[in-house]
Amino acid sequence: MNNLILIPKIEKYIEYMLIILLKLPRTEKYSIGTEIKTSMYNMLKNILLANKSDKIKRLPIYNIVDTEIYFQRICIRIMYNNKWIDDKKYKHSNELLSEIGKILGGLIKSLGVK
Repeated sequence: MNNLILIPKIEKYIEYMLIILLKLPRTEKYSIGTEIKTSMYNMLKNILLANKSDKIKRLPIYNIVDTEIYFQRICIRIMYNNKWIDDKKYKHSNELLSEIGKILGGLIKSLGVK
């Protein structure tokens, strides 16, 4: 299945982000950090669910994953704007998310949905 290539990419992204989240200021670690963690794990769970679902049920699941990606992008931008992460971490985390998003877009396209 095509979405299986997405799983290692998401794992790599989660591992990278967990390192960043551990270094957030204490107050933010338990607010925005928790939100991002929850979103990342939901994204992974939904990809695993889509892998088990038939073709018709995948699109709504992929849309949920796409929403999680967008949410995480916003959170990362907030962390960057507040100077909780530096330029390098901001760019790298966005690159990892972008790669996940491109693969997801390909999966959605493969469903034949316009």
